[in-house]
Parts: sequence; C-alpha cells; structure tokens
Amino acid sequence: MGRSSSATAAGSKKRKSKTGALTLGEVKSIGQELLTSRAHLNHVPALLALLSPTAPLDLALEALISLQSFFVPLLPSIPSSATAAAAVGDADPELVFRSWLRKRFDELVAALVEFAVSPHSDEAIRDLALDALMDFAKLGKDGRFQSAIYHKLLHNLIHGTDSIDPLLELLGPKYFKYADVCYFTYTSIDKIASSIGNKTTGSEKNGLHNGNDGTEDRGPIYTRNIYNTLAHIPALDLQESKFNMWSTVGLSSKGEKNSSEDYSATYINKKLKSKLTKAWISFLKLPLPLDVYKEVLATIHQNVIPSMSNPAILCDFLTRSYDIGGVISVMALSGLFILMTQHGLEYPKFYDKLYALLTPAVFMAKHRAVFLQLLDACLKSSYLPAYLAAAFAKRLSRLTLSAPPAGVLIIIALIHNLLRRHPSINFLVHWEIDANDSETAKDANQSKKVGTDPFNNEEADPAKSGAMRSSLWEIDTLRHHYSPAVSRFVASLENDLTVRAKTTEMKITDFSSGSYATVFRDEVRRRIKQVPLAFYRTTPICLFQESDFPGWTFRDRSKNMAETSVEGNVIGTVGISDSSPAKRLRLEA
Repeated sequence: MGRSSSATAAGSKKRKSKTGALTLGEVKSIGQELLTSRAHLNHVPALLALLSPTAPLDLALEALISLQSFFVPLLPSIPSSATAAAAVGDADPELVFRSWLRKRFDELVAALVEFAVSPHSDEAIRDLALDALMDFAKLGKDGRFQSAIYHKLLHNLIHGTDSIDPLLELLGPKYFKYADVCYFTYTSIDKIASSIGNKTTGSEKNGLHNGNDGTEDRGPIYTRNIYNTLAHIPALDLQESKFNMWSTVGLSSKGEKNSSEDYSATYINKKLKSKLTKAWISFLKLPLPLDVYKEVLATIHQNVIPSMSNPAILCDFLTRSYDIGGVISVMALSGLFILMTQHGLEYPKFYDKLYALLTPAVFMAKHRAVFLQLLDACLKSSYLPAYLAAAFAKRLSRLTLSAPPAGVLIIIALIHNLLRRHPSINFLVHWEIDANDSETAKDANQSKKVGTDPFNNEEADPAKSGAMRSSLWEIDTLRHHYSPAVSRFVASLENDLTVRAKTTEMKITDFSSGSYATVFRDEVRRRIKQVPLAFYRTTPICLFQESDFPGWTFRDRSKNMAETSVEGNVIGTVGISDSSPAKRLRLEA
C-alpha cells in the first residue's frame, strides 16, 4: 500500500513537472488518498497551496472540499495554539503530529477567511468557504462554539478596506437567525470596537469625523464596517419562546457542561441584550462619519433601544446629538423622546432646544414627517405652561410666512391642536382691549402699537419671546394665500374653533407627508363646481358703457377719426354731458 502510494505520488510529481499544474482529476485523486490513510498526509500542503486567489476555481473548490472532509473528524483532537507551541521540541510523536495538524489547520482557516472576506472571490467559493468556517466553529471540542475562529472571520471582515456587503448578504440570512451566532457576533464587535477606540486619538474622540477617508486614516472605514455588520443582525424578538442554536452547546462558555436545552428563553434573551448593549456602546464611542451618524440616529429608536438591557445608558449620546442642532437634532429627537417618556430621562432644556429647531429648514428635511409627529406629541401635555404653548404657537405661526404650502397645512393643524389643548392661549386668535380699563389699555397700547408685533422671533428663550403679548395675525394673512388648499384650510380652522365641542384634534400623520406634488395632485383631482360664464345679449361696440361713468359720454371711434381728418392738429375728443360746466376737452397733438 505504501509503495503504491509512493508510486502514485511520484507519478503525480512527474505529471506536475511536465504540465506545470495539477489537473482536476489529479486533485480529486490526491484528496481521496488523503482521506483513506495517514500515509498520505503530505498531500495536505499540496492541497493548501491550491487555496489561493490565483489558482483555478475548479481546483480550489475541489481542494477545499477535500481538506474540509479531512479536518472535520480531527477537530476534537486538534490542540489549541498555545498547546501546540508548547509541544515544539517534544519527543512524543503523537504530540508532534497534533502540533503539525494545528499549524496546517490554522493555514486552512486563514485561507478560508481570505476567500470569504475578499470581494474578488467567486460567489461559489465564498459561500463554500463561509460554510466550512461555520462548520469548524460549530464542531469544535465538546460541541462548544469555537469563538476564536469566528472572531478571526469578523476581525478580517471589519478591518477589510473593500466592500463587505457580499459576505454580509451570506451571513445575515443563513447564520444571524441563530441566537448563539448573534451572541458571539456582539461579543466580537465589542472587542474589535474597543480595540479601534483605544487606537483613536483624543481629538478624534470629541466629535464627528469629517468624512474624508484618507489613505492613512482607515478608522472611518472600520466604523462603517462595524455599523453595517450590526445593521444586518435582526432585532431581538422579545416574545420568542425558543431560540434556534447553531452549536450543540449554545451560549456555554469554557468549562460549562450545560446543553442548549438547559437554557430558558428568558436567560438567552437576557444574555443577548447584555451583549447587544455592550457592542453598541463600544461602537457609539467611536468617532462616527456623518453619514453613519445620521443612519444611527434614524434607526436607533426602532432597532436598538427596545432590545437594550438598559436604554438609559444612551442618554449621553442622544443629548449630545440633540445639542448639535440642525438636522442632527431633528433626527435625535425620536430616541430622546422614547427615553423621556418610557425610561424616566429628565432633560430640563428639552423644550428650549425643541423651540430652536422650528426653522424653515425643518420643512425641507428628509425626516420632517417623524419630527413633526413628535413635535405634536411633545406639545400634548396639559401641564405645559401657557407661555410655552403661546411661544410655540406664535413661532409656528411666523413660519407660515416662509414655509411651502404642504408645510403651512401642517402648521395650521399643529396650531389648531395647541389651541384646543390649551384654552388659556385662545386670546392669541383675537385680542380685544377694554376701553373702560385705562391701566390695561395703557399697558396694551405701549406693547401693541399699530403695525408692530411685540413677538421677537430671534429670541432663543421662549419665556422672553413676548408671545403672550402678541397675536396670530400671520394665520389671518393665509386667508389670501396663493394655494387654494391653504386658504380653504384656514377657513375650516376658524369654523372649528367656533364649534369646539363638536370637533376633535387633527391627526398630524394626515399632513406630515405632504409636498408640492401632493398639493398639486389634490388640486388636480378636485372637482370644480360649474358656474355660468359672463355673456352679452348683444355684441359690445365699445369698451365702457355710459352707465359705468355717469356724466361721461364716449363717442364712436369712427366719428373721432372723422374729426381728426378735418382738424389736423386734433387727434381725438372726449365729450361730456351738457350738464357739465366744461363744453369740450381736446387732446392736442
């Protein structure tokens, strides 16, 4: 058997030297020999040499299948890297053999990781390499999940400079549905993000990254890769009664003998929440590029906060984002509102910051619909002071002068709800001064001069804006707005306020998605009532009728032309009745 094998190997070497490369049939033959006897262990390096990007695809696939079939039964007996390093120089042949297996297995794992991570790999070999790595992670010693192999995969995935989407598209549907895979994914991301954060300088930690990805600074690339990986992990199902596990032992750590059946769904849910929280906190400590920062703020209230073990830990991140201003503050409002209403967060300057966000630019923002719905919810409390409700109503009213028609409709709905919720500010609609009360009239005349508005739109503090001494005169101007939808809506608002008991609050969701396109579409679809057109019983012979201007007569054009021919210096005459003192007016040339 040994001689025949040696002869076969010698023959293959001769064929290789002649042709310069192994054929597919030869690779299959070498793989079969490797699986039959230990005498052919020298075929392992030859097959490993075929696992390179330059090797033909069919040869690499065949070599990968043979090596996977060879190492899977040996996984329980392969020692750790530390044990293999300590066995160097040992005289025991079995230890030497296992140490050799460890080195070859590490080479195989490195080759598989390269195939899986590289975007230049063929889809077939990338899929096969990922499956082999996950099998190695699953079939480790005692059936425990081999997190070291999986961590190596994620480490190379996140530190890659090319697109990682092809691999994430494979990982997500196939493996992120297993609870233990998600658990160890969060664990690895926590370690990787902490490692990247430790290498970040102090100046970079104090704000957003400018987004310029230079060749020297690869931090933003790694940060994007971490976020893309976290985004592909599905949100936790809090009602799940049983979790699927990839490995046989599940979340068991080293030294534990429990099986996955010994863990309840509550315990697994708690462990996953803990790891998810640590991974996200480590990620949010990194300097985030602006595009990643916006994506995080747009989704954190739906995908992250409900799954965290302690959502209040995000208060620093969200309040810091809310203080930035502009679009960032608008996007941070969703998460901050959840922490305030559901998790007891106290933020004293919340309404001052919210008041400052009411600018014309907010109606052009991408997430304006969510912001305006949250604005209505924030102003819903009956404990809101009157001066604050008046300030918001007046600030919104002033925005109608510069907002687009769709934005004006939303503002009208918001002010309508404010007036219904807070009757104490109804005086803003129509301010009357009692002439009998001289002191009141004197104070009012000082603050409400003709043509002036005591409201200061530039004041950042709502309490000092002067809204309580103003009125909603801007809404009255909307009666003559160029958009018919706005003018009609203002009329309906006035009617609703007169019959308050018969009306309810307006739903902001019905208006928050409006735009120029929706306003135009509604007007086009609107059925116009047929009205009779102006007509004349007889064909008119002049521009004006004598009845329109009593005392004036307008001569026929032909008569004027005749007079012009007789009197050359007269180009026209306009006569008046005899009752007028003037006899005739002449227009001299």
